[in-house]
Amino acid sequence: MKKLLLIALFFCFQISQSQEQEKQVSINFENALIPEVLEQLKQTTNLQFYYVEAWFENRRVSGKYQNAPVTKVLEEIFKDTYINYYFMDGGRVVLTRNNIIYDELPRGFFEEKQEAVAEREVEEEAYDPVFYTGNKTATTAPMETVYIGREDRATNRSRLSLSGYIYDRETGEPIPNLAVLVRGRNIGAVTSDSGFYSLQLPAGENILETRSLGSENLQMRVVIYNDGELNLQLSENFEALGEVFLESNLDKNVKNAYAGEETIDVREIRNIPLILGERDIMRVATTLPGISTAGEGAAGFNVRGGNADQNLILLDDAVMYNPAHFFGIFSAINPFTTGDVTIYKGSIPAQYGGRLSSVFDLRTKDANTEKFSGEVSIGPVTGNVALEVPIIKETSGLLVGVRSTYSDWILKSLDEETLSDRSASFYDGNIKYNHKFSDNTDLSVTGYYSRDSFSITADSLHRFSNRMATIRLNHKLSDRHRGSVILTNSDYAFDIDYDSDFSNNFTSGYNINETEAKLNMDFQLNPKHRFNYGISGKLYNVMPGEIAPLGENSIVRPLRLDTERGLEGAVYFEDSFNVTDKLLVNAGIRFSVFAALGAREQNIYEPGVPRRLSTKIERREYDDNEFMETYAGPEVRLSSRYLLTRDLSVKVSYNNTYQYIHSLSNNTTASPTDTYKLSDINIAPQRANQYSLGFYQNLDNNTYELSVEGFYKTSNNILDYKVGAEMFLNEAIETEVLQGEGRAYGAEFLLKKTIGKLNGWLGYTYSRSFIKLDSEFREERVNNGEYFPSNFDKPHDLSMVANYKITKRFSFSANFVYQTGRPVTVPVGKFVEGGSQYVMYSNRNEYRIPDYYRLDVSFNVEGDHRIKKFAHSFWNISVYNVLGRNNPYSVFFVTEAGEVKAYQSSIFAIPVPTITYNFRF
Repeated sequence: MKKLLLIALFFCFQISQSQEQEKQVSINFENALIPEVLEQLKQTTNLQFYYVEAWFENRRVSGKYQNAPVTKVLEEIFKDTYINYYFMDGGRVVLTRNNIIYDELPRGFFEEKQEAVAEREVEEEAYDPVFYTGNKTATTAPMETVYIGREDRATNRSRLSLSGYIYDRETGEPIPNLAVLVRGRNIGAVTSDSGFYSLQLPAGENILETRSLGSENLQMRVVIYNDGELNLQLSENFEALGEVFLESNLDKNVKNAYAGEETIDVREIRNIPLILGERDIMRVATTLPGISTAGEGAAGFNVRGGNADQNLILLDDAVMYNPAHFFGIFSAINPFTTGDVTIYKGSIPAQYGGRLSSVFDLRTKDANTEKFSGEVSIGPVTGNVALEVPIIKETSGLLVGVRSTYSDWILKSLDEETLSDRSASFYDGNIKYNHKFSDNTDLSVTGYYSRDSFSITADSLHRFSNRMATIRLNHKLSDRHRGSVILTNSDYAFDIDYDSDFSNNFTSGYNINETEAKLNMDFQLNPKHRFNYGISGKLYNVMPGEIAPLGENSIVRPLRLDTERGLEGAVYFEDSFNVTDKLLVNAGIRFSVFAALGAREQNIYEPGVPRRLSTKIERREYDDNEFMETYAGPEVRLSSRYLLTRDLSVKVSYNNTYQYIHSLSNNTTASPTDTYKLSDINIAPQRANQYSLGFYQNLDNNTYELSVEGFYKTSNNILDYKVGAEMFLNEAIETEVLQGEGRAYGAEFLLKKTIGKLNGWLGYTYSRSFIKLDSEFREERVNNGEYFPSNFDKPHDLSMVANYKITKRFSFSANFVYQTGRPVTVPVGKFVEGGSQYVMYSNRNEYRIPDYYRLDVSFNVEGDHRIKKFAHSFWNISVYNVLGRNNPYSVFFVTEAGEVKAYQSSIFAIPVPTITYNFRF
């Protein structure tokens, strides 16, 4: 009888509750506060609402309803809030924030153990109610608790999305490369350049932890009911400064799928002793396995056996054609304005294209929007100033960086007649404006300009410049979908003035300009799939060269080569697919197309015979924007990672790439006067295939990182030159170059210690790089058509970077470099023909110059680490080439008195001491 009575009462309660919910109401409100609307509902329906007014944060709503259910009205006014509601008997409505009030427990609630529930929630598809008691997790330290999302009965997902941005509390700048982990779960993320992170969490309680060597470590309890945002601010951890130069963000090196990816933390490279006290991002990069230069003073980089023109160097998405000052002695990248650097030398994401070997993705940091700040460096030959100026507090800021050398003043002050008329100077400037319109939309505008001027002989003056600009608009469409619209322009130019005592004085110049528009999208479909897709288009304009007489008495005839134009486009799609907890696959496809455009003339040659002016059969003319030749092809980007253990993974990758632009030079090292040529009717695009296999392991709780990776790369249509080729202002350059096959292989070893008083890394690379120039015609064959070492083939490359922290303020640093000498072609004999004496040379690149090695040391002194002080200072006392090694830059041969004599040139043959003072405010 009692049971029947209880059942009857329950049904009466349900009927009464249903009637209250279905009450019809007519109500109008315009831009009204939510409590005001609830008061109107109370007057109209006699319902009584219970809530905390602070929950609504002065939110205003508008609506017009005629005979609508009261539940529909409540759903509309609460749709953009975290508010739920529950109807009780007697016309009472209880509002709750985030969670739902349940009037029954889920099936099996009392039978299942808590541990079983925790494991089940990861796999089951149905959504269970979230019960949080406030003391579920045992912890001794006080911990802030935040509640995310609005619980929804209709949600049918086992994982919920949490995303947001992490900023520096003092400067307002985003914190990149910060690890965001979930305690007790195999879940984590690393913040992007803009400080963005995204996690897929099980519903309920999660303990979030952040880990970084440069910022405070934060612990926070997050109770998540639905998808939502959580933005964080962290303070800088001063005691950690200088501990690590290069880090892979905890276990990122083991967990991600990209083989051969390296990240440089620019803030942590200041202790590394480098030439003339300049912090040099690119020189730090060359201490990593697989990245080298052709020699000291070479302007380019060689990655995994590739030519210098096969590297895509991006500064805020704009292409930088020459990343060096003064023949590679200084980097053109300002370390004070650069946020971080990511290098892809194995697996290249599908969004990047146009180069065969690698991508250097450099990002300028955002300006401080909280307070005025800056950094200054004063060295023996250079000065550097970077200022961050808030424009609108917490909304926008301006970053300005200027760097210049005063070496011209030093040369003119020296009491040395041979140097008094020499010059060597450069300067560069960065400017970036960042504006945050809302939590979903932000804009950045970047500009860069650099200029070099040097005269190494009395009769010539060389000048070259880089100019770049970027506009980037980022927008978040939803918690799982975001995108960027990017517009860039890059310009590189050089000119030479030759002024001698003769009548052949001239001025000559070259210019390449490119403009690109790109749409890049990122979509987190679910915990297993993350898509990156987009489209890009690029327009090239190349002025291949011109010459004009310098002075009234010059007999040089003016000449200007036809402008080259080309259009390059691409669409791409990539899926990061978590097949299982152990297996992660990144599968991407990029389809690129290139069209050589008119207006221009092209030489057409007789088929079946060598290309030379005597075999030219016509000069074909093309109209403006007419397609002269089109090339296209798919580019597969495939990489995978398998976790053998929690701290050990194996990665396999395959890439095929296209490159539609070529550098033209018959120098053995890259120089600022190298020119670039677009593919056309006579010169085909370069293509490459690369395979890699690597093992990555972290030891002793991520204190040590160990990696071993092997690669094999083949390439086609690699551009090289004929014997005795004339490259300067040649209207038929295709008659002077050859296209052949390339082959490179090697193994890379890296051991890194990231924390502790002694830290740094040891890198070793064994690699070979060969090229084959074969043809049915003898004059187009080099070394009998067999493979021979490329100009940058250096089998052994060893680098060691170490820092010992004596105290929190004093440290000692050193780096050591050893490289096999690069190949060289040498004279091996003489012969007489027709009464004239000639020199006979060896096979191309048959010999090598002496091996290269160098030791640098430095002593570093930091100011005290008090937070509340105007400026934080830093002294660096270093000695470059402390052993005084006379390393050869090049070997050349001169005929004197009938004898062939060899000479060696060096850049720095003695120890070079430097004292640099830095302060940051």
